[in-house]
Amino acid sequence: MNDKAKELGNKLWDIACKLLRGNMKAGDFQDYMLSFIFLRYISEQYEKLAEKELGNEYVKSRDKLEEIIKNKSQDKIIERYENIIEQFINKKIDEYIKNHPTVNKEDIKNNKEYEIYRELLYSKQLTPLTLWFIENIEDIQYFENQMRKKHRYIIKPQYLWNNLYLMALDQNDKLLSLLYNGFKYIEDESFEDTFQGLFSEVHLDSEKLGKNYKARNEMICNIISEIGKGLSEFTKDIDILGDAYEILISKFASNSGTKAGEFYTPQSVSNILSEIVTFDSQEPKNGKKSQINNLLDFACGSGSLLINVIKHMEDKKINHIYGQEKNITTYNLARMNILLHKVKDNKFEIFHGDTLKNEWDIFNDINPANKIKCDAVVANPPFSNKWEHQTKYLEDFRFKDYGLAPQSAADYAFLLHGFHYLDNQGTMAIILSHGILFRGGAEAKIRRKLIEDNNIDAIIGLPANLFYSTGIPVCIVVLKKCKKYNDILFINANKEYVKGRGQNELSNENVQKIVDTYRQRKNIDNFSRTVELGEIIENDYNLNISRYVSTAEEDKIIDNNIVHKALVDIENAIKKAKEEHNQYLKELNLPELP
Repeated sequence: MNDKAKELGNKLWDIACKLLRGNMKAGDFQDYMLSFIFLRYISEQYEKLAEKELGNEYVKSRDKLEEIIKNKSQDKIIERYENIIEQFINKKIDEYIKNHPTVNKEDIKNNKEYEIYRELLYSKQLTPLTLWFIENIEDIQYFENQMRKKHRYIIKPQYLWNNLYLMALDQNDKLLSLLYNGFKYIEDESFEDTFQGLFSEVHLDSEKLGKNYKARNEMICNIISEIGKGLSEFTKDIDILGDAYEILISKFASNSGTKAGEFYTPQSVSNILSEIVTFDSQEPKNGKKSQINNLLDFACGSGSLLINVIKHMEDKKINHIYGQEKNITTYNLARMNILLHKVKDNKFEIFHGDTLKNEWDIFNDINPANKIKCDAVVANPPFSNKWEHQTKYLEDFRFKDYGLAPQSAADYAFLLHGFHYLDNQGTMAIILSHGILFRGGAEAKIRRKLIEDNNIDAIIGLPANLFYSTGIPVCIVVLKKCKKYNDILFINANKEYVKGRGQNELSNENVQKIVDTYRQRKNIDNFSRTVELGEIIENDYNLNISRYVSTAEEDKIIDNNIVHKALVDIENAIKKAKEEHNQYLKELNLPELP
């Protein structure tokens, strides 16, 4: 992540702090802030595509707008454009009434399908694309059909960021209503059905924004104005917006308490998982896989883990990305986040639903021939979450060979879900609480089968207080269905951290040490060790890391003769000092020390 991205991320956070103080909590404000940044991004991308599609016509519209502004004739032009729009609407209405003679013109003239044209001039400002739309109003349908065919989505000019930003600067009283319509349009029509409900958690009618429409409109104007001004300093650096967005997510997470930790994996921890699953599954020493066919995160939160895996694959190919998230807010956040990192919408699917109930149809097909196999699986599910398993789960294809995780802790249920979809040549890395390593009962039975089947490749213990949601230490469990080695690598990294403000952090050096140790399968005193399965079986299948790799320093061997001599020397020194002191006291006629 480059310095420009960090600078922009910090700039956006400063804007958030400036606007949210005294109005709402960070966790509430993030939905507005992040959604507006996403809107700015897709607007910028769409305008670039529109400019390319229109070619010289766009250039002419831009030049004409510059001339209008130079001559200060914008008001006059807007008045003329309003007439063009009304004439076009009247023509459309007349055509409709011709085919529906019982319909009254007055009853339909303000219908949404006509009002969408009037919205083009709500801002009382012009942009090159708005100007082209109005002057070529009869050709809009053809242009949009071409854009949808070639680029898969469309956005009306009035809903684009630049138009909304101009309205915000003017404190336009129609901004809030136009923004509401814009969000609905993007959800329902821009991307066909891909982004239904994308802005469902952005409550523009919330009293947290203001007590009435006027107050809410003013707040939205202020937010968009400040974001626009902040982003204008980085106009030429649109490519860094995805990374800046990630930084902003992490800052909202760290300032929102335990609620945020449920959807965000710290970058350093994410780096470890991403490195591990992108290595050659049979021999990590050989480096990265040439490609990943299917990537899965079944508890994807904000999508940060998926994005990190994409980055670690660098220029290598990932055919398809699957994510699942139960929380509606973070489900929407993940979709925006992945788009911001330039993943095409036909290359990923994020599903809103309960992973343990397996509600996603494409993963719930009982026909083995239709099973989706993933060669990289990552996850940071809720730690020791309660779940309500039912009798039917005993025959669930994910669990039937292992048994059910206890209702008090769903850790192994999550693990087995992801493991079921792991390809034979794939790697899975999942973050879990340490309890899964040694707890008894149903969990011991599951753990035993995984060990006997040689499916556990490595266990990495991490330091405490790394996560926003909990201060407990956690571990990374690495699993494979086909392993080269008949042992388990234990890495005890509980001391590999630097103190941060309120939380511990893994430095780049800490991360690299852990990753290199995994890749080279090194044995390092007090840090890592490969343990044969026989030893683990002798320990009753207990995988407690400290049982195999202790970071405690060995007691030093004490030489009693050396200690005795030192004590004698101290005693003699005391005796000599006392004699000298008493001599002084005697000369002063003072009582001597006993």
